[in-house]
Amino acid sequence: MFKWLSGKKADDTPKAHSLDLEELKEQLKSELNVGSDLVFRTMKKDGEKLIFCLMNSSIDSTRLDDIVIKSILNNKDMEWTCESIAKVLPMISITAVNQLSEVVSGINEGKVYIYAEGQPYGILADVSKTLERGLEKAETESLVYGPKIAFTESLQANMNILRNNIKDEDLCAEDLTVGKRSKTKAKLVYIKGIADEEIVQTFRQRVQELNLDYVPGTTVLGQYIESDSWSVFPQLMTTELPDRVSIALYRGKVAVLLDRSPDCLYGPTSFFAFFESTEDVYMRWNMGLFLRMLRLVATFFSVLLTPAYVAVLTYHYEVIPSPLLLSLGESRARVPFPPVMEALLLEFVIELLREAGARLPTKVGQTMGIVGGIVIGQAAVEAGFTSNILIIIIALSALGSFTTPSYLMGTAIRIIRFPIIIMAGLWGGIGIMLCFCYFIVHLLKLETIGGPYLTPVYPVRLKDLGYSFFKLPPQYLSFRPLTNRTEDQERFPKRKAKQKKDVDE
Repeated sequence: MFKWLSGKKADDTPKAHSLDLEELKEQLKSELNVGSDLVFRTMKKDGEKLIFCLMNSSIDSTRLDDIVIKSILNNKDMEWTCESIAKVLPMISITAVNQLSEVVSGINEGKVYIYAEGQPYGILADVSKTLERGLEKAETESLVYGPKIAFTESLQANMNILRNNIKDEDLCAEDLTVGKRSKTKAKLVYIKGIADEEIVQTFRQRVQELNLDYVPGTTVLGQYIESDSWSVFPQLMTTELPDRVSIALYRGKVAVLLDRSPDCLYGPTSFFAFFESTEDVYMRWNMGLFLRMLRLVATFFSVLLTPAYVAVLTYHYEVIPSPLLLSLGESRARVPFPPVMEALLLEFVIELLREAGARLPTKVGQTMGIVGGIVIGQAAVEAGFTSNILIIIIALSALGSFTTPSYLMGTAIRIIRFPIIIMAGLWGGIGIMLCFCYFIVHLLKLETIGGPYLTPVYPVRLKDLGYSFFKLPPQYLSFRPLTNRTEDQERFPKRKAKQKKDVDE
């Protein structure tokens, strides 16, 4: 019975042994369990045998025939040893292996295992077939200014994009594997000398300690490694924009790329970072500041506008001006439901329209969302199911939630609106404040990798406000965010340059 070598040291010379090729085939068939997809090809010369073991659906047959097999056939006088075969395959990534687990893993990855009978080990030649789409525009993060290119499902292509953006010799990309069975390749990406080593180690440890069979994508990976998976608020940012990742890496953050996933995961990420857009970097600082504050105000009104309507009409009529109170009374004269039921019904209809529009083809979804909203809203008012004023309030709340650049955070904002509406219907303004205070306390207790979730507001870091809550002129952002605990704090030596200029003068 053939016994696979346990691995040799650098100074050990492996001894040749006889291996029956039929026995090799049986061992590989037993380990791979793939049936007809596992293919064996054998070459013979002067009593010598050379076997090729490969997964038919995972290899590029053109590369196998034109580069590997043709190169071996063109060197007829070559001795069939692993060293000789490796020398005639200069364009192929080659690895010497002598353990069964390494061979099985390599074949599953689309490599061909080449073994010459009687040799102490074989070689794995990379002839894998990669299926990937071309570079396209981002689908979920629309931009007016800035690069439009998006990540693809290829880990190699995504790393290539990042290296084109960051031509820094300190850019590190560590190889990781996620999933015991799927063995999905991943990359831990950071800039050495900027990223804090403790944060890098935290990311590395949490990914390596995952005891899972399969992780389908980076958004799911983020749920496994974030600090509080029960919270509705995302604690790590996922994006399909390479430019956004590049900016984050230069600020001292750490990213994770996963093979077959078109998104990148990075952190640490505060609550306010989800309201930043890549456009803010490319626009003038005052325009970017206005848009960022507009998003925050829109989110605030999106959460509280509908609950305030319910609370006022249910318990607090006295705060409504008399002319508006008359208009509200006429609008609700035919409505048979209490305000809380009316608001929940319309919020549910808005969510139905949004979900249906997202699942339908793009052009059909846009048409259905616009026409459906107009038709249903008008019909609901005429039938007496709701009032005109609530239609306006619900529409404004929906628009406010759609201004959030992050899809995950926008969804979280829409979800927390429902319990606040219910509390407003039960206890009025007191219910709104109780629910609002609960979410504030929850956000204060929440942590992201590397620090508190509400930083730089809590704890207060005035220097970091220009990176998150506000947007300042770029010449005043000479230091990287303190929140990320970066090793190299200076983005550009502003003060030193000014001192040197003063001395020269």
